[in-house]
Amino acid sequence: VAKDLRLELPAVADRGVRIIDRGRTQYFALHERTGHLVTAERIDRERLCESVQQCVLRCELLVEGEM
Repeated sequence: VAKDLRLELPAVADRGVRIIDRGRTQYFALHERTGHLVTAERIDRERLCESVQQCVLRCELLVEGEM
């Protein structure tokens, strides 16, 4: 994520980059040292998408300040 946004790694924490999930559970996080998108919680596909062929989890990325 940091590479895609062209942010240096210290800027990830300094700029207030956050991952926001729409549901109650925060499934994703941004690793502060690497800038990678990582799973923050176990994702149980059978529970989340039991009757759906294609399971999609959406999240938003917020970056404070100017880009």
